[in-house]
Amino acid sequence: MLPVELIIYVAFVYILAGFVKGVVGVGLPTISLALLAVVLGLKDAILILLVPSLITNLVQALTGGRLYKLTKRLWIFLLSLCLLTWISTGMLVIADGNLLTIGLGLVLLMYCASYFFKMKIPAPGKNEKWLSPLMGALTGVSTGLTGTFVVPGTLYLQSMQLNRHSLVQSMGLSGSVATISLTASLGERGVLSQDLLIISCAMIIPALIGMGLGTKVRSKINEVLFRRLFFVSLSAIGVWVIASTVINTN
Repeated sequence: MLPVELIIYVAFVYILAGFVKGVVGVGLPTISLALLAVVLGLKDAILILLVPSLITNLVQALTGGRLYKLTKRLWIFLLSLCLLTWISTGMLVIADGNLLTIGLGLVLLMYCASYFFKMKIPAPGKNEKWLSPLMGALTGVSTGLTGTFVVPGTLYLQSMQLNRHSLVQSMGLSGSVATISLTASLGERGVLSQDLLIISCAMIIPALIGMGLGTKVRSKINEVLFRRLFFVSLSAIGVWVIASTVINTN
């Protein structure tokens, strides 16, 4: 079991990560993994992530009244996301944790670069039928290896020209599928830790508290300014994750 002071730190991380998710619809896995991977290691950080990520994503996926419509449109994307997450998790189990943590930092910086340099995936249009399984597969690889599906999953969902609330709900739906597949794959490979799963269950409360606060201020806060601050902070965290891992490895 983790020391009490470390559990308190983890709880504050999930309040922050839940708040970000409540405001912009993403960020819980991204923030929590980034702030915990350097302290606990990426693999343990992912195990703690599983339950709060699943619960908050399910809440987000089931809120909005567009679940059937979104599932009908995204099912091919979701299926390939699920399958490749399952397969890629096998690499997570056996790969060097430091290399995967550096990979997480690079994914964060790629995500931030897409925002600062206005890099967008073109609207799929008629190409959606073959782009969806491709993007789902690439997102599954990223999820299986780093625990986060922001690149290219979130970017692809943003390209589909969904309205704001549908986009938030679609990200919750995708996050739910990715987390279920990740959890099932880790369980099948026998690497789930009972102690860390207990902590993971406990983190539901701070994550939901943060998400509730973020949802309440979503319509009141200047989202453009908040997103800018979010990506500036995430860039700094990404650099910190890579630098800390490299220093600790040497």
